[in-house]
Amino acid sequence: MNITSATVLIVPGLREHVADHWQTLLAQKLPRVRSVAPLEHDKLSCAARVAAIDRALASIEGPVIVVAHSAGVMMLAHWAKRCATHAIHGALLAAPADLETPMPPGYPTIDALGEHGWLPVPRGVLPFPSIVAASSNDPLTRLDRAREFARSWASRFVELGDVGHLNPASGHGEWPMAGELIGQLAAPR
Repeated sequence: MNITSATVLIVPGLREHVADHWQTLLAQKLPRVRSVAPLEHDKLSCAARVAAIDRALASIEGPVIVVAHSAGVMMLAHWAKRCATHAIHGALLAAPADLETPMPPGYPTIDALGEHGWLPVPRGVLPFPSIVAASSNDPLTRLDRAREFARSWASRFVELGDVGHLNPASGHGEWPMAGELIGQLAAPR
């Protein structure tokens, strides 16, 4: 399989789609892309987010590579634990948000995340190959925590250096390395 024969499913974080975000820019370059639809209601509900991933996957025929960012990584971990009804060829898990550690102001509190079904973050081997890509200066996840998530999910770990949360606020629109990592996931095993 190669990247042109797979459908890439984009799983954004809690802030949904942003026009100049690397996921949005990546989607414009790939031949077969779908994105998990933004929620209209229950936007903080983990169960609603998991159901949205399941609906998106059910609409795709053929091999799928998931590209998740931030809380989207945790959404996919919850989906893998609860549903895992669709075969995923691989997943790029970029800048996972550590929902078990207090986040900066403006983000949901640990209590709110717990009330909406996010905690604890699922641990255990994911049923598909994956790469966790994390920053050494991400304000939402310390590097050691990202490594811990990668180990618990049996994911390959890639340290990205000082790229913040890999979002426009950190100076990232385009992220060229995403294509390289997706290509590695698409390579024949």
